[in-house]
Amino acid sequence: MVVGRRQPVAMPPGSSIGDCIRAIQATGTGDSVFITDADGRLAGVLTERDVFGRLVGTDVAAGVDLEAPVETYMTTDPHTLRLEQTVKDALELMQSSRYRNVPVVDGDRRLVGVVRQVDIIKFLAESFPEELLNLPPRPHQRMEQAEGG
Repeated sequence: MVVGRRQPVAMPPGSSIGDCIRAIQATGTGDSVFITDADGRLAGVLTERDVFGRLVGTDVAAGVDLEAPVETYMTTDPHTLRLEQTVKDALELMQSSRYRNVPVVDGDRRLVGVVRQVDIIKFLAESFPEELLNLPPRPHQRMEQAEGG
């Protein structure tokens, strides 16, 4: 995969929910926190969706123990991309599963990066600048005369 990938925010198993939420807040991008074992293998992910759907969006939100281990709320065995997969694979996974951040792993399932939607948009814009810059504001629109004419 030649799309720029970002350094993931990783925490060890047993981290508290509070520490993971603070790590998400520190990124400033609404990222996910990836839970990795001592060898860097991906064990799970805590996403904004997990936080809002399982913590904030519940009747017990006021009673959430922020010291509880992340394993209580994280998504285990998340979908991943491998380094050799294509941009098309990333787009299909993001669209079919409604992901904004997808972990990238090597052959041993070690976390090596994360691809976000904005990374793919940037890649496409850099790869096809003329096609993107020459699109009319409404793609179905046909200009009746040359620009400025």
